[in-house]
Amino acid sequence: MNSLKLFSGRAHKELTRRMCEYLGLPLGRVMTGNFPDGEIFCKIDEDVRGRDVFIVQPTGPPVNENLMELLILIECFKRASAERITAVVPYFGYARQDRKDEGRVPITAKLVANLITRAGADRVLTMDLHAAQIQGFFDIPVDHLYAAPVIDEHLEKMNFRSEDIVVVSPDEGSIKRALTHMQHLGGQLAIIDKRRSDAEKTSQEHIIGASVDGKVALIFDDMISTGSSICGAAEVMHEHGAKKIYVAATHGILCGEAVEHFENSPIDELIITDTIPLAAEKTIDKITVLSVAPLLGEAIKRIHRNESVSRLFV
Repeated sequence: MNSLKLFSGRAHKELTRRMCEYLGLPLGRVMTGNFPDGEIFCKIDEDVRGRDVFIVQPTGPPVNENLMELLILIECFKRASAERITAVVPYFGYARQDRKDEGRVPITAKLVANLITRAGADRVLTMDLHAAQIQGFFDIPVDHLYAAPVIDEHLEKMNFRSEDIVVVSPDEGSIKRALTHMQHLGGQLAIIDKRRSDAEKTSQEHIIGASVDGKVALIFDDMISTGSSICGAAEVMHEHGAKKIYVAATHGILCGEAVEHFENSPIDELIITDTIPLAAEKTIDKITVLSVAPLLGEAIKRIHRNESVSRLFV
């Protein structure tokens, strides 16, 4: 492990510190800042020549600032002669723009993959991509982790009976994720009929599948942005008689009026992970934050030692 070096951008230093604690390594020394005109600069304060370097930088809000900083850090370490550079991007911004769903729109997720590759990254470590096929946008190896084991462990501690659980997919695109959680938690499957009218507005009206009357509804998603869709799904669950409603998502972006939406919703608990830092003003009693630092740290150790990462999820 002597040749492994872990560095952090400014997006989420606390997560990187937790990963360093798990690995028993000191946090790498790098200075980052902004010039008066807003340009980002950085300087590595230790020797990295011939080292296996991991740069931790989720590209959450402010997305463009954090993405640009990641690219500059990669470039800096490349010119400092690091042997291998792995971009650790717990949350991959622009992942929702992964296809052309109408004419004259970009596939921005592919553009971001190209930028990271051309900046000099040798591989990418990320978690719960919005669309798994984004891995194919990269021309370098991608290790794709899942937060499901961390979330399921938390829910298992609540000791729900399998026959009392209904696992809910908030839309048809999340059915596979819901089935993965069912394998560990048990229960039955229900799907929300979600209709999107534009980038911000959705409607939820019908439930397909198991009845939630008198049941514990567990709603799983990969990310929560404004929270309007997931709170709408929770309202439908509540109207159909669910006695308890839990929402779990890997990435808690929680922008706009998300906190207000959850405070006024019938949701009993919102479970997210620390792939994105949660601002103090967004911390409410309903929100539980689980750490994925041990999972990311173990993946980094296995990548460094050229061991299997997929075995973490067997």
